[in-house]
Amino acid sequence: MKYRSLGNTELQLSLIGLGTMTWGEQNDLQQACEQMDYAVSRGVNFFDVAEMYPVPPRAETVGATESCVGEWFSQSGKRAEVILATKVTGRADQNNSAFSHIRGGPRLSRDHIRRAIEDSLERLQTDYIDLYQVHWPERATNFFGARGYEHNPQADGISIEETHRALEELVTEGLVRHIGISNETPWGIMEYLRLSATYDLPRVMSIQNAYNLLNRQFEIGLAEMAIREQVGLLAYSPMAFGVLSGKYLNGQRPSGARLTLYNRFTRYDSPQSTAATEAYAEIAENWGISLAQMSLAFICQQDFVTSCLIGATSMQQLKENIDAVDLILSPQILDEIEAVHSCYTDPAP
Repeated sequence: MKYRSLGNTELQLSLIGLGTMTWGEQNDLQQACEQMDYAVSRGVNFFDVAEMYPVPPRAETVGATESCVGEWFSQSGKRAEVILATKVTGRADQNNSAFSHIRGGPRLSRDHIRRAIEDSLERLQTDYIDLYQVHWPERATNFFGARGYEHNPQADGISIEETHRALEELVTEGLVRHIGISNETPWGIMEYLRLSATYDLPRVMSIQNAYNLLNRQFEIGLAEMAIREQVGLLAYSPMAFGVLSGKYLNGQRPSGARLTLYNRFTRYDSPQSTAATEAYAEIAENWGISLAQMSLAFICQQDFVTSCLIGATSMQQLKENIDAVDLILSPQILDEIEAVHSCYTDPAP
């Protein structure tokens, strides 16, 4: 395994991090524990969860993913071997109805953040979180595939400053070691950094955004931020919901696969994404490597990436994904990838 620093901290995160959002939905506790056992045996030391997981989010399963990790900590005694990250849920829209099963409609206020961390700590069976992240912004802005920014200050809601000061309290109390953000924009990350410098608040150490061969928007502005400000990317959805495994090509819908089971996952299911995936698959085939490993290796070779967060529903997938850390793409392969990217630029933001 390879490791990279979390921001300017002493923590060294495995370049392959373990995503967890299928645990409690597509994977049961036994399967989740098997994945954690294997990942740790391969040098993976970074687990990423969220209070709203598993996905798709439902009132019946909310918090189940954190509970799986907590049970594994209890059974294995390996809490100290893991750099643990989780996230606080904010409002999904102005009506705040999509997650009414979480605190009656979650917000990024001091009260909600306090209640969220206490519940997460209980489910995770730990007394501290290494990296506590804001899952997405409170304000109306571009995330989860939204194109075309429309300014609406009336929808800003809880200020970033209130959220940041609430997170500071958790750090001061020792409940959280470091803080991070997710699904953020260049303005958002700069506002957190500005508040840190102005009011001596804890500095954000990471940003967790989508990044994969079908969505490279992070490179337009945020990549420079990540490097210059030492706020590295925790790349989620590196396989584009499994599309970049190639298993959905030619109209296939494998039994038990995410796009087969759930209609909500349409972000990477478009004609443009399919055409790009076919082109990337041809590159991988010509070079005798798997499309999945090529896709993950591309992410791992980016200087602005701190950790590539893989998710797997089977042990076979997990092993193949972790093995990608050892694959170094040649300049020729990278050139071919860029040629496809120039034809199909970010078909799935």
